[in-house]
Amino acid sequence: MKKKTFLPVLYLIPIIALISSGCNKDKNIPTFYKSEYVVFAWNDLGMHCLNPTYDKAVILPPYNNFTAQVVKRGDPPQITTDGVTVEYNLTNNSSTYGKGSYGGFWDNITALFGLSSLDHDKGLTGNSLSGTMTAGDKFFIATGIPICPVDDQGTWDPFQVAEITVKNSSGTIIASTKNTIPTSDEINCAKCHGTDAFNDVMSKHDDEENTSLMNSKPVLCGKCHGTMALGLSGRGSSGKYLSEAIHGFHADKGASCYDCHPGQITKCNRSLAHTADDGNCTACHGTVANVASTTLSGRIPWVNEPACFACHNEVTGVDTGSDLYRNSKGHGGMMCSSCHGSPHAVIPTNNAKDNYQTLMYQNYSKGPKTIASCGTCHDDSRGEPDDMDEYLEKHGGNNPEEINGCFICHTTVYLDKDKWPHGFTWKNTN
Repeated sequence: MKKKTFLPVLYLIPIIALISSGCNKDKNIPTFYKSEYVVFAWNDLGMHCLNPTYDKAVILPPYNNFTAQVVKRGDPPQITTDGVTVEYNLTNNSSTYGKGSYGGFWDNITALFGLSSLDHDKGLTGNSLSGTMTAGDKFFIATGIPICPVDDQGTWDPFQVAEITVKNSSGTIIASTKNTIPTSDEINCAKCHGTDAFNDVMSKHDDEENTSLMNSKPVLCGKCHGTMALGLSGRGSSGKYLSEAIHGFHADKGASCYDCHPGQITKCNRSLAHTADDGNCTACHGTVANVASTTLSGRIPWVNEPACFACHNEVTGVDTGSDLYRNSKGHGGMMCSSCHGSPHAVIPTNNAKDNYQTLMYQNYSKGPKTIASCGTCHDDSRGEPDDMDEYLEKHGGNNPEEINGCFICHTTVYLDKDKWPHGFTWKNTN
């Protein structure tokens, strides 16, 4: 009878990940191997949008969210919010007011959001372009950061960067990282509505819906059309979600996703495994018509969105259940985005700024990969640089002296899948 062998079909095996990640003696040893803490940080959506102006029709304010998780390395590692503070700071982007026409958000804050006033460069939640993140359940978060896509030299770039620093109770920095905090004002209606697009939109809305938007400027679209993007539940006084109204109206107008979801320049969906020239948006979200029509059968925009499980089925075991990917946790409470990247920017991406963190922690020589090296958080992980030379001489490389399977050394596999990042799949090769 022929002996059966079992080989892993996923690369998330500690020894392989560590060899690939820079344990080779010819590579620089990542400094985090000697660190007590590591920190992971990410934007929640992969791209936030804001209006280019705030004196006509307004869809979205300057508003961005950033999340971080701090891990105390060890056996086992511990996700912690105790005894540490986490600070964020935008690099080379210290203001939004005074750049372009974004200042209209603060100048018209009463008409748009009903606030008597709001300090310049302070967002709707009270956060600024730098500050201290708030501790949650195994994470830190800063919401409503009023960032714009123009840096302090006046260069337009939707892929801004935030630096994250973790300090202990005595104020000493114990971990740091950085990642993209993206935002774009490329909500571009000019393709159909001309150079004065927002006025044209309101004028046509007045004609077709018997409204008086042109006499009420500035107008927040969410005042009539409910949108969870602004925390406004229900369909609103209009009876239609904002997403439902916009997508439904434009479904037969030849609009493409990148006409509005930024955009032809920004190209917000940049995950190499999930994007295409047109963004590949419909593969997950459906057509423009479908995005609108599904709200009639109970889907709530921003709340009910595509799940990874639609493509990553039971074979790979990636199922976030009823939770959105951006809110999902696994592997001891780590957020999926901490290792895989945020939605629309799942690692690796075509933008180097998105890949900084995975390269920082893994030092891959052939490009960034999902954070999979156990040694990133587990200080008892085998395969640390000082221990690998002998193994690599005999078993490493493309043409090793001796070939052996991972299970020769790694003899224990947890039966409890909750202890795995997610389901490793093993194949009977006969």
